[in-house]
Amino acid sequence: MGKQIADLIVSSNAVFTGLSEKPEPAAIAIANNKIIAVGTKEEISAYAGEETKVYSFADQLIMPGFHDFHLHIMHGAVAMECVNLFSARSQREALEMIREFAQAKPDEPWVIGNVWDAAYWDTQQLPNRYALDQAVPDRPALMFHAEGHYAWVNSKALELAGIDRDTEDPAFGIIGKDEEGEPNGLLYEKAMGAVVQHAYHFSREKRRELFRNFLAYAASLGVTAVHDLFATESMAILTDYDVFREFEAADELTMRIHLWPALDGDLERAKQLRETYQSDMLRVSGLKQFIDGVITARTAYLLEPYADQPDTRGETSFPPETIKQWVVDADKEGFAIRFHAIGDGAIRLAFDAYEAAQKANGKRDARHSIEHVEVIHPDDIPRFRELDVTASMQPDHFAMSERGVYTDRIGAEREKHVFSINTLQKAGARLAFGTDFPIDLLNPLLQVYRAVTRIDSGGADVWHPHERITLAEALRAYTAGSAYGSFREQELGTLEAGKLADIVVLARNLFAVPVEEIPDTKAVLTIVDGKVVFEHTQALVES
Repeated sequence: MGKQIADLIVSSNAVFTGLSEKPEPAAIAIANNKIIAVGTKEEISAYAGEETKVYSFADQLIMPGFHDFHLHIMHGAVAMECVNLFSARSQREALEMIREFAQAKPDEPWVIGNVWDAAYWDTQQLPNRYALDQAVPDRPALMFHAEGHYAWVNSKALELAGIDRDTEDPAFGIIGKDEEGEPNGLLYEKAMGAVVQHAYHFSREKRRELFRNFLAYAASLGVTAVHDLFATESMAILTDYDVFREFEAADELTMRIHLWPALDGDLERAKQLRETYQSDMLRVSGLKQFIDGVITARTAYLLEPYADQPDTRGETSFPPETIKQWVVDADKEGFAIRFHAIGDGAIRLAFDAYEAAQKANGKRDARHSIEHVEVIHPDDIPRFRELDVTASMQPDHFAMSERGVYTDRIGAEREKHVFSINTLQKAGARLAFGTDFPIDLLNPLLQVYRAVTRIDSGGADVWHPHERITLAEALRAYTAGSAYGSFREQELGTLEAGKLADIVVLARNLFAVPVEEIPDTKAVLTIVDGKVVFEHTQALVES
């Protein structure tokens, strides 16, 4: 019997398989949805038949597809159509951007924007609803803060949501008030829910269009697998698993999607979802919940009080005992669990919950994870290894926060243990990288750039240079690390015979260009499940 004939062959002088520290010349043969061989160009030419499509690249980098370990699909798909306010450097500038955007979309019932951050504004003062009323007087407007844990809304939005001076704060939520006791247009954590319910009420057709745009955008960036994490109750209206399934049934799903519904004590629903979604392309991988909020809003849960507001150390989104009980019960049913935990108090509670589950249910290969891991107490660093917990991180997040404001909140002592990527890795933590899109851009190379340079958003300051990791380590965290975190290291994450063919080709060899060129490097070819899902016209095709 002769050699299997390949459907596709890709080759380059720079192939990063993920198995060594740097790329080497190689060719890869793909048949159906798998890699059937990796070898020299000569060796692999034996797999070519008349129908084989051959892509021959010179020095462009071939590597495993990017596997985004943490994002929010439909929230991100909506954000792609919103006004992005991250570049605004004053309230006036932000309002001008909002006004222009609103004028350009006169038929949209809502004006939606995201990633504003007053810490970068000239006054550093939080905005209010009256300022937004001037920019958008005729329609409800909703502007998500850069960290997604609070929002700035106008009077029309408050009115629609039925929020007035007598509305009580929900549990783990705050309705901002002015001196007169009137809502000021700032809604924190779960208080955003009432407004989001109205703003995100989309038709099925609109949802399909949003999802289709997201898939195309992800493919153009070389993103071949993602993890869609539960994103607060207020975003539950955007949970569209059935739309994803519809695309899968029509063979239009151009990425692997791992679903992480809410850890909320309702294990019957969780088990039902796990049974329903269990394919190679679309599956429930586990459960996710929030333990706290974010540092800048002082909703992250700290062990000691905030440096600039000593009467608070934040709070947990649910009582600690409830969180532990949910983990013990879900772990017993074999679920992997992921916790949003940003403050050192939240991170410790996540570890305590995982430890409680081990004691109650016995040790197993659970692959639980902690999301973000921003401010960690040094005593807790070894626990990643001891409890075999993945550190799920988004390196560009430290560049999204204004460093001075961030440090003011936590003080100089805790600031030493912020985004400790290299320290965690050295201590034996398994790293998995993602973007938290739409909190950050979907471009994986921005995360890689921050991980290897630690340059902050100003572009000049390096935030803890000793926390830099190598390019190979960063790429592995974005490929093999995410595969391991989802029990898929036998199928994904490296380029080896027998693995699923999820591959990206980048326009430049990242190992041979100046680091500042990393974030702007484009994908030229994206292959998912053995099929080309994105091709840039510059890609060289021999046959």
